[in-house]
This record gives sequence, structure tokens and C-alpha cells, in this order.
Amino acid sequence: MRQLHGHRNAENIIVNNNTFNRQHMISRIQAEKEWDICIIGGGATGLGVAVDAVTRGLKTLLVEKYDFAKGTSSRSTKLVHGGVRYLRQGNFPLVKEALKERGLLLHNAPHLVKKQSFVIPNYTWWETPFYGMGLKAYDWLAGDLGFGHTQMLSKEETVRCAPTLQTEGLQGGVLYYDGQFDDARLALHLAMTAAEHGAVLVNYMSVEHLMKTKGKICGVGISDMGEEKTYEVQAKTVINATGVFANSILKMDHADAPSIVTVSQGIHVVVDKEFLPSATAIMIPNTDDNRVLFAVPWHNKTIIGTTDTPIDTVSAEPVALNDEVDFVMHHIGKYLTKKPLQNDIRSIFAGLRPLVKDTTESTASLSREHHVTISDSNLVSIVGGKWTTYRKMAEDVLHLVMKHTSIEEKPCTTQHLKIHGWKIEVDFTAPFSYYGYDEAAIQSMITDDSLLGEKIHRSLPFVKAEFVWAARNEMCMTVDDALSRRTRALLLDAHAAIESAPIVAKIIANEMNKDEKWIGRQVEEFTVLAKHYLPKKSI
Repeated sequence: MRQLHGHRNAENIIVNNNTFNRQHMISRIQAEKEWDICIIGGGATGLGVAVDAVTRGLKTLLVEKYDFAKGTSSRSTKLVHGGVRYLRQGNFPLVKEALKERGLLLHNAPHLVKKQSFVIPNYTWWETPFYGMGLKAYDWLAGDLGFGHTQMLSKEETVRCAPTLQTEGLQGGVLYYDGQFDDARLALHLAMTAAEHGAVLVNYMSVEHLMKTKGKICGVGISDMGEEKTYEVQAKTVINATGVFANSILKMDHADAPSIVTVSQGIHVVVDKEFLPSATAIMIPNTDDNRVLFAVPWHNKTIIGTTDTPIDTVSAEPVALNDEVDFVMHHIGKYLTKKPLQNDIRSIFAGLRPLVKDTTESTASLSREHHVTISDSNLVSIVGGKWTTYRKMAEDVLHLVMKHTSIEEKPCTTQHLKIHGWKIEVDFTAPFSYYGYDEAAIQSMITDDSLLGEKIHRSLPFVKAEFVWAARNEMCMTVDDALSRRTRALLLDAHAAIESAPIVAKIIANEMNKDEKWIGRQVEEFTVLAKHYLPKKSI
């Protein structure tokens, strides 16, 4: 197994039903004799590879067993960052690379990525100079793509930044800057960007087997999970970008293939804005398991996390452990004047990290650095990494493909490629800001039919028009797609999302010509799923 460590102006593009439509995509699968690249996995990594490949002029197909970003890629801490804890580990090359990619993301998707201020509260005399100097180095590594200058704060200045911080024993603080984004929305806009450049991407399409000729992979056998149809797809190169499921694809290639991914679970607790009413996030630099803990304002709520728990069994719907929730609540409670209680939790979501396998016992100490491998049968696999470096990961994958396969070498063009929805001067407090330039089309729908401007629930900001738009233009196939990833209702308020499921199911059913039986089944399935996002006392 060989191993590496590792444009078009989209401003005026408007999506239509022929660009990002599932049936249209399937018809193209049936019509195409052979693809240059077939990507398995529709998370951040796979979508990044799709954008890179198609913008190099390669015939590109991506298939995803569930929905785009169903797994890890929609369950992050919502940060675009260089990795402060990697700085502490002394991994300067990884931090520098991530900071560069952070800056590129801000330029390429300014409607989804914004600068976010963080304060580190210091309760001993040495912490302010210690963390202050470290974060000055963080600024220096970012160079011209920096997000702001680190400042050392007095006690009074620290409290002004984060007024709900515990003041007893507070010495001061350090203010620094990183990035924030909406992960599922960026994933979707990457998929739409790839489609606009000619790629074919299909969700709910499972790879059942790898096709081989003379011991070399020449395609995949796929199954449409919605229509129960199967297809055999010829491809010059197949790329395994399935994250925590990478080992299963490797064993599909060879039964005795060694595992290359180890899995760690991180959970996040979502509470109301009152626990962090300012625009500045809080970063606790050292918890009991040697991780950092964040409390971050997001979509008018506060996200608190995360944990690091080794997991043996991977799942498309990981569930937070009681101990993990207790850990997060205990640690954040030590730093806030008002401790959030179980009844204050609006949602709990869990995500699995695909870490490069190592003999180290603690997953918290493993690097998120990505590795690209190619098997004897030419299956290319990409593992590790994080959202911030998705573009560089894709570039490294294509570099390996062009070096070791028959694919013609062509230059990467994604460094300054505008992502679908690209729009500057964004008001991130506006209800449709995360749609970018698609916002105008949604507003137009509401102008034509005022009923589409109605909210789906009193405790959620989302209106009916967003779900019509999702069904027509964003390949939204289920209530889970709609409430988990096309909007973030489930992550913001799980109870409200459950109550919204019937009305959302009816909207999608109307757009997809589904019957009452489908509506009932969708509501039931979503309710079962969403209950895992509620604190145990609420179930």
C-alpha cells in the first residue's frame, strides 16, 4: 500500500431543477459509459474531491449512501480554525496549513464563513501571558490571511466580552479570532458547486461492491436506496472518502485489509442564548481529558462542546452517552455564573471523528492530519483531516491519483474558486443569510405566496418557503434532510423539530407527489431519530 501524507465565477449562477435534481443525476449515470473519477462518500472530504476533480475537467461522479453531510460533516463545533490544541502539541506545519485554508474559506464562501472572537478566561497569574504569547504565534502563522490580532485583557475587559463568565478568581483573559460557519450548508453548497461545473452527485445511493478487471478496480456496483434499482458504473479511479466508514470500503476491496481509521466521538450540548448573550465565544483551554471546551454563539443559540470518547462501533446516527453530557455540563458550569441544567438543554448532537489509526491509547492526542493511500487494486482512500482543510485534502487526493493512475495531470483550480451562494456584505443575523445569493429567490417565493412566509414553529426561525426550496432545488428527500441539514432545526431545538415534522412532511410530500402513508412514515421515523437529541429527562 503506497501512502502520502498529506473557474468559473459563481456569483450569478441560479440553481434550477435541471442542475441539482436527483432524477436528472440518475439519468446521467445511466447515460455515461465511463467516469474518470467515482467518489464514495458525500461528506466534506468527498464533496471537496468532487469540486476539485470536476474543475480540473474530469468526468466526476459522487455517490452517498445517506444524505450529503449526514455524518461527521454536519456535527462539528461549527468552527473554521487552525487548531489551537495542535499549536500546544507543537504541530506548527498542520496549524499553518489550516490557517491558510481558513483564510481561503472566508474568501471563497463569505456567506457561510465569518470571523469569530473568542475569549480565554484566566484564573491564575501565568495563564494570560502564557496563552497570549501562544496565540500571538497563531496570528503570526496565519500571516496575511489572519482574522484579527490577539489581545491580552484585564479582568474588566474580559467580563465585558463575556458577561456570564464566573468572576471569582478571574485574573484576566486573552481575546483571539478564528472562524465560524454552518457545516451542513457549506457541504450542500459544495455539492451544488460541483454540479454547476458538471459533476453528478446522488444521495441515498449505496455502493454494494467494487468491480475489478485483472485485479484492478474498474468501477462500482451501486443501489438506489429509494427506488430499489441497481447500476454498474465504470470508472477509471474510485476514491474512498467515507470517513468513519472507510475501513468497511477497504474490506470490500480486500477482506484482509488492515483498518486505517480509529473512531472518536465528540458531543455538543445546545442551550439558549442567555447563557452566552454576547457575540464573543468562550474557550476553556484544558479540560480533564486534555481537550479544549468551547461555548460558541450559533444561530441565536449557544453550542457547548466537545468530548473525546473512543468508539468501537460506527453508526450513521451516533448517540451521546450520559457521561459525555454530564462531562460537558459539569465543565461549562464551573465557568459560568448561571450553570445550565438538564432542563435548559435544547438539543444534544454527537459526531464521530475519523482519526488516522495509531497505537496511541488516547484519541485526544491523535492528530487530525489526513493521510491518502492507494491499494494494490488502485482503490484510493483519504482518511483523517478536518473541515477547515477539506480543500487541501482534496488537492492531495487528486495529486496522488494523477501520479499513480492513468488520469491525465491537470492543475488544481480551487484555491480561489467561489462556492455556490458566494455573496459579500452578509448580515449574519438575517434569516436567510446562509443561502447566499439564493436568498433572493426564496424571498421572491414569499412575495408570490405570503403563506410561504409562515414559520413552521414558534420556537424556530424557519419558514415554509425554505422547505419548498429544499425539495425543489437542494435534493432534500426526507424530513430528516429538511430539519437536520437543509435547516438546522434538530440541532437548535429537538423538541420543536419533532413538533414541526408533520407540517414539513406535508410540504415535502406535496413537492414530491408522495401520499399520506409516506407522510406518516416520515414523521414516525424522524420522531424516533430526534428523540436521541433530547436530554434523557425529556424523553
